Amino acid sequence: MAKKAVATFAAKAGSRSMVKCIRMDKSPKTGAYVFTELLVESGKEKEFFNKK
Repeated sequence: MAKKAVATFAAKAGSRSMVKCIRMDKSPKTGAYVFTELLVESGKEKEFFNKK
């Protein structure tokens, strides 16, 4: 079962709001599942989750 979590962080004045996205991928080498975490701009979460 896939795990998808998105946590929002407070934006400071003049900066864009960022979200932390966590995606579970299957490693091509070992076949084990690996979690990929990345801070992305708000509104670009779908691009992160659609990437392979």
